[in-house]
Amino acid sequence: MKSIVVLISGSGSNLQAIIDACSSGFIPAKVTAVIANKADAYGLVRASDAGIATEALSHKAFSNREDYDQALIKTIDAYQPDLVVLAGFMRILTPCFVRHYQGRLLNVHPSLLPKYQGLDTHQRAIDAGDTEHGCSVHFVTEQLDGGPVILQAKVPLFSDDDVTSLAERVHEQEHRIYPLVVRWFCQSRLQQQADQAWLDGNVLAANGYANDEDD
Repeated sequence: MKSIVVLISGSGSNLQAIIDACSSGFIPAKVTAVIANKADAYGLVRASDAGIATEALSHKAFSNREDYDQALIKTIDAYQPDLVVLAGFMRILTPCFVRHYQGRLLNVHPSLLPKYQGLDTHQRAIDAGDTEHGCSVHFVTEQLDGGPVILQAKVPLFSDDDVTSLAERVHEQEHRIYPLVVRWFCQSRLQQQADQAWLDGNVLAANGYANDEDD
């Protein structure tokens, strides 16, 4: 059974979706640790309630990103994970960190990449007058939010939406597609090769797998 380490900064709703999917057997793996850069992150409570080891490693205790990421690598590697999952981990990772976990580092981003890389994605979609929005699960590379997309989910964007209503709709889809992608990885169906994502021996399109109903 594969081992997963999850990195968080906040409430951990995607973490909870992954924990639940592991508990039900949907994901053939175990979350062995949850690590946060904020000691008051509610996701640590979720993990503790599920009997999962927790660590709080504050970035404020380090003078630069490189030193923090080296300490983070040491903390993660103590659990010998097969997969590292970013679930609302609000840190820009150094190239050294990304290279260390290349091919086994996943993230979910609240936009239909490559649109709206970075922050404030919901407001940017509203301001642009978009009629659809969504989320993307992707492999992490040294380019911020620029790694190969594995799976996306779209939601409608209505004229009376605000950031809160749109974010809720997107979160619902994140909780569906992130556990599915983690499942694929833990079933050894999903790999990263160079700058491409491969599923079942086939290279995925730029916007990821086309059928998000697959299991």
